[in-house]
Amino acid sequence: MTYDLVVIGTGPGGYVCAIRAAQLGLKTAVVEKLPTFGGTCLNVGCIPSKALLHASHLFEHTANELKPFGVVVEAPKLDLAAMMKHKADTVSANVSGVAYLFKKNKIDPFIGAGRLLAGSPHRIEITAVDGGKQTIEAKNVVIATGSDVAPLRGADGAPIAIDEKVMLSSTGALELTEVPEQLVIVGAGVIGLELGSVWRRLGAKVTVIEFLERILPGFDLEIAQRSQKILEKQGLAFKLSTRVTKVTRTEAGATVAFESLTGGGEGVIGADAVLIATGRIPYTRGLGLEEAGVALERGRVVIDERFATNVAGVYAIGDVVRGAMLAHKAQEEGVAVAEILAGQHGHVDYNAIPSVVYTWPEVASVGLTEEEARAKGLAIKVGKFPFTANGRARAMRETEGFVKLIAEAATDRLLGAHILGAGAGEIIAEAVVLMSFSGSAEDLARICHAHPTMSEAVKEAALGVDKRSIHI
Repeated sequence: MTYDLVVIGTGPGGYVCAIRAAQLGLKTAVVEKLPTFGGTCLNVGCIPSKALLHASHLFEHTANELKPFGVVVEAPKLDLAAMMKHKADTVSANVSGVAYLFKKNKIDPFIGAGRLLAGSPHRIEITAVDGGKQTIEAKNVVIATGSDVAPLRGADGAPIAIDEKVMLSSTGALELTEVPEQLVIVGAGVIGLELGSVWRRLGAKVTVIEFLERILPGFDLEIAQRSQKILEKQGLAFKLSTRVTKVTRTEAGATVAFESLTGGGEGVIGADAVLIATGRIPYTRGLGLEEAGVALERGRVVIDERFATNVAGVYAIGDVVRGAMLAHKAQEEGVAVAEILAGQHGHVDYNAIPSVVYTWPEVASVGLTEEEARAKGLAIKVGKFPFTANGRARAMRETEGFVKLIAEAATDRLLGAHILGAGAGEIIAEAVVLMSFSGSAEDLARICHAHPTMSEAVKEAALGVDKRSIHI
């Protein structure tokens, strides 16, 4: 059976790539090793975590935030099973939606582990769970296999085993049937802070251990530092510049040994569960890439500006290639490579890829941070505006955080936007649109924003670039 395109992996990048290719008239098939489509994001990542983040936020908001609005209710009771059912129903609806779209667009799905055959990289061998094998052929192949949990290694260099009961990856942390009394999280990145927030809201005592001297590496430092203070007020404890040296299973759970990297000594903390949130690595094992001659560099598939590998007709997108490991970045690449294969001009603007942390308040970012801009030697102007001065934020009692814009001094072109605040993940979109059209802070300042809205803070921050904000 020969196809114009076979996509290996049906995460956000893979399924979008396949659907766009089919829309453009290419005979398309997908290969997926899991029994359901959607990859990590839909099954055990973005979607279920957001379901629990929203549900746990409602639980905490009802318990602590309603009285000042004049709404008096009894203390809410947690039904964790019902909350987990909400998460499962959300996942089911999303993965079923992808299956429907495959059927609608006449895309042939193959369930099993795909592997490029040595010497014939356009032939894909598919191994089902029961061991049965079949082979399909393609004029073009797109590798969209995503990423996997990065292992945590102890002082002896051995990886710490994950059993998803006490020693958890993000997958296990989304499946707990009881709220742990003590949860230790290794890693203060996006995954650690989001899942830490979920279980802290539901009653766990959460301690986050981070090797670096700050949380949220890669985000604007000022935003990250303010976010840390807010999270500490909410109850998360942080041990920064700290290395985990050993994790030991006990009858009660586990103990985590650590040492300070700044001379603060060593220590041990007990935990009912330990979440390893030290990042993710490209998923390339078992794909036959090296046997097929596909070049890898530091575990990633090497591609050119058109997503092509060094093997003709083999392409790669998403977490398995260079760049941010973000679902929407993979989706943009999936559309781009499908359009290229159909003879069009697919393109991704990597300077306008937003990132969002779904804590509360949210953190959202696009473009250069202040530190990155200065490290590049750029002359910049910075505009800021706090939500404490925003009328809608006051009315909603959501005044934590601020908007920060980075503009090039000579041209006023917007280089970066960073938001800490309620709904930041939605508000950031207007900065992304502006940057996609190479707009200036002045452009943003002159756009009429509805009043009263949280987004007015973006306009005021743009005015602040030239120190002419009206409301501060």
